[in-house]
Amino acid sequence: MRIGVDLGGTKIEAIALREDGRELLRRRVPTPAGGYQAVLRAIASLVLDIESEIGERGSVGIGTPGALSPATGLIKNSNSTALTGKPLDRDLEGLLARPLRFANDANCFALSEAVDGAAAGAEIVFGVILGTGTGGGVVARGRVLTGRNAVAGEWGHNPLPWPRAEELPGPPCYCGRRGCIETFLSGPGMQRAHEGRTGERLSAEAIARRAGGGDASALETLDLYEDRLARGLAHVINLLDPDAIVLGGGLSNIDRLYQDVPRRWGSYVFSDRVTTLLLKAKHGDSSGVRGAAWLWSPEEDGAS
Repeated sequence: MRIGVDLGGTKIEAIALREDGRELLRRRVPTPAGGYQAVLRAIASLVLDIESEIGERGSVGIGTPGALSPATGLIKNSNSTALTGKPLDRDLEGLLARPLRFANDANCFALSEAVDGAAAGAEIVFGVILGTGTGGGVVARGRVLTGRNAVAGEWGHNPLPWPRAEELPGPPCYCGRRGCIETFLSGPGMQRAHEGRTGERLSAEAIARRAGGGDASALETLDLYEDRLARGLAHVINLLDPDAIVLGGGLSNIDRLYQDVPRRWGSYVFSDRVTTLLLKAKHGDSSGVRGAAWLWSPEEDGAS
């Protein structure tokens, strides 16, 4: 049995999978507001409760915001401030009395979709989360690529490629720079673009809904978003040349992206032909927690 835990800012979710990927059970609790120690206890309780209910001990993989720094062994780049600077791996391994495997939540998403999701069987998969932020993860031959600095796949904190004059210097990003891909392609980025053009403050979901109904201003915003997404993903294709790119997060539910973006990215990719697949996540919101469980798949032996 494999157990996966997805540690989010508002909820902690755990899942138990059989070897064939069949779901045994799932549990979810609110992320405690009591700080780091409370988060540790909540994760440990979820795992132990699942094992008690099933009557079996399992391997445990943890998907986290941010990543474990190879330099310090502490969590870095996390938007959950209670985790930043903490030895999450050592503390949880002590509580659960076993080795654990950890990966960034976007890496877990990519792994889930590469193992038994929309891109099952693909050799190289780039997973993209388009939501309140813009995350990315890379899986090659069934194995998560973490990288020497544990930042592989962090495309959201690169500048938007081929920027136009009106896109410079770009909106400020929480990382301290301006013009990051995340500031354009996240849900708040789409909202900001629409408001800047029309003066109307709408959520990304509302913009997509209005565009579906034929609203001209919403269609213009979505058209701009698609061109920016095509530019961002063209950079990924030029660097990794993946077999498939899988989209998750709230904005992945905009169905027209899957036809319109590949139609556009050929103008930016350094190739005479682009056959990369753009796919919608099969497991939806469940992909991250499933990917955490798959960190213990045979292909991931030796991963951390």
